[in-house]
Amino acid sequence: MDENFKMVAKTLFGFEDLLANELTQLGAQDVKKSVRNVSFVGDKGFMYKANLGLRTAIKILKPIHSFKVFNEQDLYNNIYKMPWENYLKSSGSLAVDATIHSQVFKHSLFIALKTKDAIVDRFRDNTGQRPNVDLKFPDLKINIHIDRNDCTVSLDTSGDSLHKRGYKTATNIAPINEVLAAGLIMLSGWDGQCDFMDPMCGSGTMLIEAAMIACNIPPNLMRKEFAFERWQDWDVDLFEKIEESLLKKTRDFHYKIIGYDKAPSAVYKAKDNIKNAQLDDFITVKHEDFFKTQKGGNAKLHMVFNPPYGERLNIDMEQFYKNIGDTLKQNYPGTDAWFITSNLDALKFVGLRPSRKIQLFNAKLESRLVKYVMYEGSKKGKYMK
Repeated sequence: MDENFKMVAKTLFGFEDLLANELTQLGAQDVKKSVRNVSFVGDKGFMYKANLGLRTAIKILKPIHSFKVFNEQDLYNNIYKMPWENYLKSSGSLAVDATIHSQVFKHSLFIALKTKDAIVDRFRDNTGQRPNVDLKFPDLKINIHIDRNDCTVSLDTSGDSLHKRGYKTATNIAPINEVLAAGLIMLSGWDGQCDFMDPMCGSGTMLIEAAMIACNIPPNLMRKEFAFERWQDWDVDLFEKIEESLLKKTRDFHYKIIGYDKAPSAVYKAKDNIKNAQLDDFITVKHEDFFKTQKGGNAKLHMVFNPPYGERLNIDMEQFYKNIGDTLKQNYPGTDAWFITSNLDALKFVGLRPSRKIQLFNAKLESRLVKYVMYEGSKKGKYMK
């Protein structure tokens, strides 16, 4: 059996509880929440499982060393002393990225460069050969984290951000990040036990993530590569065994997932992405203007969407958000409607009082995820006061 080690899964602000819960359900040990990350303990197989199966993780790091740093020479000396030959061949390639919260060190690029120098100097001094830098497809991706005088050196197990699931060939002007979409759906409490709708579906991200949650499909099955596949201890048989065990836990889904968009180009892109994700059996996308639609039937509907914020799309926000409220109130009884927006002023024009408000960030934009409960009743519907 492989021995256990500590890992850190990074996530978006507000998703820490979701990620900790996901890790616990996957079988992680010693799960501890922090801001925008959750640490945990597991073995190599669990590292593979976490990368394949976590919906709300952006990246999974494996810390391998930590030390105090007071100046650049401290950093260089400590990095130089590490046994890098255990992780990389002198003929291999590396990339370094750094995050810094320190009064002493100001420039993350300089720290990354200094780290790279120490590693290649060690190889050159010991073997006469030095690894190359390859920012796109390195054999080893290294993360340096400096918090005041504490430096942690980690191996990046994921490579590209885990929001890059591998199913998207096409996006629109303001696409939603896949991790953000999955987290919103999970925060909304959707469990796949009713119909789901995204009435402004864009390139279909929310619909695809909803289908994967409903069917318990691991989110990162379609990725081309994880960083650990280039490591010296890469175990393809173990990886395939983990993949198979996750696939055995998929489940049937007996409801509908529906997407609308009023832009024909968005509908086309969404259908293309859904087909790539092999989820076209579960998802229907139609060319419709949400404001001219109404709910079909009396069954409960769960709605999650990402309306324009006015950041990249030029529209009359006041009228637009008023139309959202009017359409929900008049045409969508028996619906739990959730949406995220960074346009906090525009929320006033919805004309409904939200029953929940959750603070989040969409990229760097402070946002709110809001919930409106539209009760069954008269055509106008009663809503949560």
